[in-house]
Amino acid sequence: MAMLTAIPGDAAVEIAPGVHWVGAFDPQLRNFDIILKTANGTSYNAFLVRGENGVAVIDTVKEHFADDFFRRLESVARYDEITTIVLNHLEPDHSGALPELLRRAPQATVYLSSRAQMMLKALLKPGGGQAPEYVPVSTGDTVELGGRTLRFLHTPYLHWPDTQCTYLEEDGLLFTGDIFGCHFCDERLFNDRVGDFRFSFEYYYAQIMRPFREHVLDALALIEPLALHLIAPAHGPILRHLPRDYLRRYREMATPRLSNKARSEKTLLVFYLSAYGNTRRMAKAVAEGAERIAGVRVSLYDLEGSDAGTFTDLVEEADGLAFGSPTINADAVKPIWDLLSSLTTVNIKGKLGAAFGSYGWSGEAVRMIEDRLRGLKLRVPVDGLRIKLVPDAGELALCRNLGENLARHLTGQIEHREMDLAALA
Repeated sequence: MAMLTAIPGDAAVEIAPGVHWVGAFDPQLRNFDIILKTANGTSYNAFLVRGENGVAVIDTVKEHFADDFFRRLESVARYDEITTIVLNHLEPDHSGALPELLRRAPQATVYLSSRAQMMLKALLKPGGGQAPEYVPVSTGDTVELGGRTLRFLHTPYLHWPDTQCTYLEEDGLLFTGDIFGCHFCDERLFNDRVGDFRFSFEYYYAQIMRPFREHVLDALALIEPLALHLIAPAHGPILRHLPRDYLRRYREMATPRLSNKARSEKTLLVFYLSAYGNTRRMAKAVAEGAERIAGVRVSLYDLEGSDAGTFTDLVEEADGLAFGSPTINADAVKPIWDLLSSLTTVNIKGKLGAAFGSYGWSGEAVRMIEDRLRGLKLRVPVDGLRIKLVPDAGELALCRNLGENLARHLTGQIEHREMDLAALA
């Protein structure tokens, strides 16, 4: 049986000649940013690169783990050797030790993306003092360390606007920030030594990167042509064994899985849940109305007994979404909210949305759903429809009209106009 050999607690780890991991482990973490479960904890990966003319530090760690970071850094470099600090991402789990690092190495120049400049100033504001010398960089910009070159790749929205990657040209090492990372703490550190982290890798992509898959594909277009011997993300295992397998997996996950986009059809999904059958009747009428318009494919889904997560791929590829809910206790029903909550993991900005539902007393559900759709950046071009109790023939005709009008908006037969609120003042 193989021994599970962890690295010594204070030791930096050489990942290539003159390149060291100087990060920290957080094995007890069970929730990250509230929304991510971390059954195996996480790591905060920071790196040190030595050149002939100086040392570069790439990212830092969460503030609570700064002592671990500094102990490891001090084991392989002096502070007066540090000429360069690279920030691939300024979220606190990456930049928590930065203020103290700047105090210890005030001569260092900070390199960060142009989108990160205001974040840097805000990050340092609580400590006061003069901001460090910094240089905003973009794709193709470089820093010479003497015999070693750091080249920057602009990779925004992976998963913040400020994110970038840094490529060590001579060694084929790519420091990627969050992309290709995962929350998986294993002190054996390298992907060919740690436990099976595939679930954590794909879960991290689904929760963090999936809403930005267009940006993932843009980043892959920059990264795939590079000579790659190792990928060093900001969380989780360092990918030294078959690193291109992780590029391929990202491309698979970021590529649309369904084929409707290859056709001229627009897709409309109608989700509903019905207590006494009345909202179901409305949903079927909405679908019938939408189907009157050529070029629109309509799918109808009853949420009773369904898991919201099963619809993620469908929602991601759809052009329009309609939600039907009765009003119970002055609210929409929980499965509707569960589905709407799950939409934060996909890019739905700009899709068309609509709401409808039957009610007995007050009928708040439709307006509440519409507000949530707008909050998720969907366009809501058709007023929602509320019908009291059992819809009659005339009211079902209104439901068909709602579906037909929504389908006309989807196909461009009706131009959607955004209201200028200032004009109403």
